[in-house]
Amino acid sequence: MLDNTTITIIAVVIIVCFVGIYLFVYRSDIKAMKKEEKQPVLDKSLQLQAYERLTILAERLALKNLVSRITPAGTTAAIYQGVLVESIKQEYDYNLSQQLYVSPQAWQAVTNLKEQNIFIIHQLANTLPQDASGLELCKRILELLDAEPKTSLHTVVLEALRYDAKKILSGS
Repeated sequence: MLDNTTITIIAVVIIVCFVGIYLFVYRSDIKAMKKEEKQPVLDKSLQLQAYERLTILAERLALKNLVSRITPAGTTAAIYQGVLVESIKQEYDYNLSQQLYVSPQAWQAVTNLKEQNIFIIHQLANTLPQDASGLELCKRILELLDAEPKTSLHTVVLEALRYDAKKILSGS
């Protein structure tokens, strides 16, 4: 028969083997998870839907579309300025989750569009007298866009979004 020392040694060897096997399996699982974290696999359809949403967002943030959608009827320039800026921020915030599915460059382009349009609205509002109407601010924005069509960054953002979406479709 086996004595207590032999039984203890066998038990320790079995425990060490189980711990070794557990650590080996656990470490390989951790390595696999780290590898997945580095190279996330995203569903192409989710990515394309995100690019579609950001395309709509870019169109909605375009100054020309924004002022045509939000009328300045009976407001002061300061109130209209606030309404325009708040609308831009709400549209952007509503689409924040889309950054998970698009390239960092595409998201940065959309963020730049938001910031640029807010900046333009503030700058143009600052050129108006204190008692100016919202209609005057609206006219000032449209005049700027007519005089300098390239002032609007939204066409560049749309091109960037289209380029990225085409890369996804082609599998690159």
